[in-house]
Amino acid sequence: MKLLLVEDNVSMHTALQRTLSRRGMDVTVCADGRLALARWQSFMPDVVVLDLTLPGLDGLQVLQQARAAGLATPVLILTARGTVGDRIIGLNSGADDYLPKPFDLDELEARIRALARRSAARDDLRSEPRAVTQVLGQLRYEKHTGAIYLCDEVLDLAPRELALLQALMGKPGHAVSKERLFELVFPGEAEVHYEAIEVVVYRLRKRLLNTGVLLITLRGLGYLLKATP
Repeated sequence: MKLLLVEDNVSMHTALQRTLSRRGMDVTVCADGRLALARWQSFMPDVVVLDLTLPGLDGLQVLQQARAAGLATPVLILTARGTVGDRIIGLNSGADDYLPKPFDLDELEARIRALARRSAARDDLRSEPRAVTQVLGQLRYEKHTGAIYLCDEVLDLAPRELALLQALMGKPGHAVSKERLFELVFPGEAEVHYEAIEVVVYRLRKRLLNTGVLLITLRGLGYLLKATP
């Protein structure tokens, strides 16, 4: 994972660069707002961790100009400005997450990886071939509307069951990882336990009875849909 760390405190960015590098991240550090914006545009990181108090341009200006330039990289604001008002301003300026200082390193790493996973999932969906209709068993998935039909009647599902079925219908016969499904079914819901996806799988599996479609668990790989013989 390529990480752009924008932090002007030398001891802070040195410690974070060393720690996150040891945890498998390729960390580039910038201590100046203008330089950070230029570096962001030049090498396109997977995630940006952005302090707000910076020389050159402050963090909010960096974020606003990046978004105006079409840079959609996930951004986590990491700052001592921790009031609710500051968080609202940061999120409204285009940030994806906000972590006030002082912080726990394990939580910072978890938040960075969650942002990277969500971004990768969205990119994968955009890059997949866009067939207008996907048919499996007695189910028909109309991708342009998001509706799933059973024998020409819209299949009535709860929103999370629908999100799960849409993700699986997009790759019939291929396993979709539990991690990716969690990001698609519970987007941005940091308080939801990871195992909650299993509850949605259980409910959807029951709804698929008598549809000619099986929801199969592949241990270590994820879940897939398969038409019954």
